Amino acid sequence: MKKIIIMILLATAGSYGTLSAQIPKVVISDKTGWHRIGKTTVNFLTDRDVIHILGADRFAAIQFKVTGAPIYLSELEVYYESGDKQNITINQPIKVAGESRVIDLNGGERD
Repeated sequence: MKKIIIMILLATAGSYGTLSAQIPKVVISDKTGWHRIGKTTVNFLTDRDVIHILGADRFAAIQFKVTGAPIYLSELEVYYESGDKQNITINQPIKVAGESRVIDLNGGERD
């Protein structure tokens, strides 16, 4: 059975940009370090984007990179395979060619 983590990005409207997050694909690397898990376009027609992570999905932290135009990232909801949920307040503008702070996930490396 494939493992799935769903992260919901809640962003404040008013800014437009591209947020590197995920176009659904399978993550196949278990190597330690940062990995790009996908890419999506934030269009602010809705105030949330859902990201599914399949495959090698054990992570201790996440980070978002922005291209195109600045965005404002307000909060995340991270759902773990165990059924636990983590609410993370970000409240951070992210400039073009910028990135969010490193966001540690509860419990260290988790599915």
